[in-house]
Amino acid sequence: MGFTDTRFNVNLSILFTELPLLERPAAARAAGFTAVELWWPWVDAPVVGQAELDALRTALNEAGVRLVGLNFYAGQLPGPDRGALSIPGQESERFRANVPVAIEFAKSLGCTSFNALYGNRVEGVDPAEQDRLALENLVYAARAVGEVGGTLLIEALNAPESPKCPLVSAPKAIEIVDAVNAATGLDNARFLMDLYHLSMNGEDLDEVIDRYTAKTAHVQIADNPGRGAPGSGSLDFTALLGRLKKNGYDGWIGLEYKPGNGPSAGAFAWLPAPLRAAH
Repeated sequence: MGFTDTRFNVNLSILFTELPLLERPAAARAAGFTAVELWWPWVDAPVVGQAELDALRTALNEAGVRLVGLNFYAGQLPGPDRGALSIPGQESERFRANVPVAIEFAKSLGCTSFNALYGNRVEGVDPAEQDRLALENLVYAARAVGEVGGTLLIEALNAPESPKCPLVSAPKAIEIVDAVNAATGLDNARFLMDLYHLSMNGEDLDEVIDRYTAKTAHVQIADNPGRGAPGSGSLDFTALLGRLKKNGYDGWIGLEYKPGNGPSAGAFAWLPAPLRAAH
């Protein structure tokens, strides 16, 4: 596969999970990668102690890998069971409490890209009220991210695996991106184009790339079916990533796939070693 000008990073919340969190950065570096991303690692705690943050920062720095993306708190993933779309009160407060903590941690590592998952519908609460609160929370996050010159990412999930999530198409995610930008005036909300989720939704990936690359600030990949490594399913990543490049995308490609039955280090045979380091 010819990806000579492509920047790949590894998601340490789905790959290398056979290892403790603090060992994953070094494992990614040993596999040849110099950039990583993370879901918020503490699924039950939007705010954690400084010692835990310092330990993860040290692990990343000592491994020599760059953090290029971080999810805001969304509870247990995959899912998500929480996110910006939350009932008023405690859950919404947990999302908001995480925002400054996550930003300060990521900023200390030179990372200014943040994924705010929309979340699941909550039974017994008016959907319109939920969407109002979600937009309010996303606007709050976008303004906070704007203070560090960062980008807020909005991602579409897929309906088969996340049936309670309202954002299960590229147009719907773009609608939220536009709504956040209109509310803040900052123009720092962008689309996170996850080709696996969009494929699971049955969307025309070529059309999505042609229509929405200009509003895209991060791309994630996994093959379909199975959410495995490229080559394990039916998606043509040579063509898809080439189309992204033709449409002007030059950002990160996050590897957010399941490693299969073996150790994660063996899940990168499709990508020649010289192409794994950011360049």
